[in-house]
This record gives sequence, C-alpha cells and structure tokens, in this order.
Amino acid sequence: MRRTASPLSLLLLGTGVFLLVLAPLLAWYVEPRAERTPTDVDVTTVFTGNGDYFDTESLRPVQGEPITITRRVLGDVAASERSGRAVWDVSTAIDTPNTLAFGDPRRSYQWTLERWVTDRRTNAPVHCCGETPQYQGEAYLKFPFDVQKRGYLWWDTTLGSTVRLEFKGTKKVAGYEGYRFTGSVKDTRTGTRQVPGRLVGLPKQRQVHAEEWYANHGIELVVDRRTGRIMNARTAPRKTLRAPGGDAAKVVLLDSAGLEFTPDTQREQVALAKTDSGRLRALGDLAPIGGGAAGLVLAAAGVILLLRGPERPNPT
Repeated sequence: MRRTASPLSLLLLGTGVFLLVLAPLLAWYVEPRAERTPTDVDVTTVFTGNGDYFDTESLRPVQGEPITITRRVLGDVAASERSGRAVWDVSTAIDTPNTLAFGDPRRSYQWTLERWVTDRRTNAPVHCCGETPQYQGEAYLKFPFDVQKRGYLWWDTTLGSTVRLEFKGTKKVAGYEGYRFTGSVKDTRTGTRQVPGRLVGLPKQRQVHAEEWYANHGIELVVDRRTGRIMNARTAPRKTLRAPGGDAAKVVLLDSAGLEFTPDTQREQVALAKTDSGRLRALGDLAPIGGGAAGLVLAAAGVILLLRGPERPNPT
C-alpha cells in the first residue's frame, strides 16, 4: 500500500515553502533596496521666531521682530534618472515682516539657491550634476537611513563647513518620537562684504571690505530613526560685520535666540516620516516575520496532510 498526495496538501506545502523563501528575501534583499532617497520630492518647511536684523533700506538695526525662513526642496527627476543620484534644488528665503508681505523670494531679506546631489542609498554627497555648493558631511536636508546613536557631521551652509552634532537622547514631535541631535558654532569668519566705512566704525573710509562673522548659539534636530527625515529643527544664528582686522562686531546682520519649524511644518514632517517608516517597517519586519510564520504553519500542515493521505494498493 502507498499513500497519495491530495491537491490540498500539495497546495499548502507549496505555499508554505514559497512564503519561507520569500520572508528572508524581503528582509535581506527587498527592504534594503527600498531604502533609497526619493527623487520626486516637493517639500516646503517654514521656520519662525523673533530676532534682530539690520534693515538695509533704512540702514538701521531692528530689534525683536519676527523672522521667517522658508525652504522649498524640489527634486529634479530627469537629472536624478540620468545620474542615478538624488538631485534636489533648494530655495531658502529669509524674510522680515516687510519682505514677507511681497510673497516673492526674490524680494526677501536674503535668498539663496542651492543644488544638492546625494547617493540615494548612503546619503553621502556626490559632486556632479551642477551641484552647488560643493558640500561635505553626512547630513543636511536629511540624515542617512537607519540613524545611529552617535555623532554626525552636519553641513552648515552659512558656515561653509560641517558641524558635529551629538546624539542627545530622544524627543517627541507632534507625539512621534525621534532621535535628538545638538551642536553649536563658535564665532567664525566666513567672508567679506563691501560696505560704507562708517557702518563698521571707519567714517573716513568711503568703502571697506568688512569681515563677515557667523556663530550659532544652538542647533537642535529631531530625526526619524528609520528614514532619517528631520521632523523638527531649531537654530539660533548670529551674523555680524567687523571692521577689517577688528576684534568686535560693529553691525548685527541677523541674530535670533531660536528659529524653529512651525507647528504645521512639524506635523507635515511627522506624517511623511510615519508613512515612509511604516512602509520600510512592513518590508523589513512585519512582512518577513508574518510571512515566515505563516509559511511554517502552512508547510507543516501540508506535510501532515501528505503523510495522512489515503492509502492505495501498490501497482502490480
């Protein structure tokens, strides 16, 4: 006598084996390849806070007024597809109450355009595709995937160099927990600017190349662990002018104790982090575990049914 396999037992066994093979593929092959910086981004983040600045129209300092920073990140999909990199164009406008009313970044207090190119897997800078400035470090608009509890080199555009941010535990943003990183910048000369001599205490000189200095009292970033998305950012920049060779600030161009993502921006960033993190978690954790468990059960059931199949006489 011999046992015969029923269609059901073969179906259960085949499905179980398929799921057992699929589970590690999802965890070790599919999920790592899903960790890619997107190319079709279109995200606007807004910082607000109060501070001091130098009004270039009246040539007078203004104190304790609202300051707004609006940053728009737009992916260049065509360039990204050609290069295999993430190519993002970044517009950053700093506005005072007067310039904000224009609603035009070209008329803002300060406006910069940048082009960032990164490796889609590692987030490392790639020097191609019209990148400007040529930056370094590990993080800027985002951190690498799978953020670690360690220090990171963050690129500060105003400084023109990297700043080391240290891991400082966790912090919730809109009820969602992320990793907190902090750092600061000591007063550093960043360049020169031609201004009337009287602005920097040299009234006898019509024009001078004043020294630009920059410091940051405190940088705080709260980052989603899985995706590296920055869910909240707080910065306290100070930009001043000194006379050539001077040892003290003569003009405060910008000084704020704290500019931070608005509540709306925080909620939007958290929502994006939750969505992307959830997708990666499903591919890397939930689907492999659930698929593996289901595959084991189905394969075992198929084997049991196969062993208990009906007996038939051996052919003679």
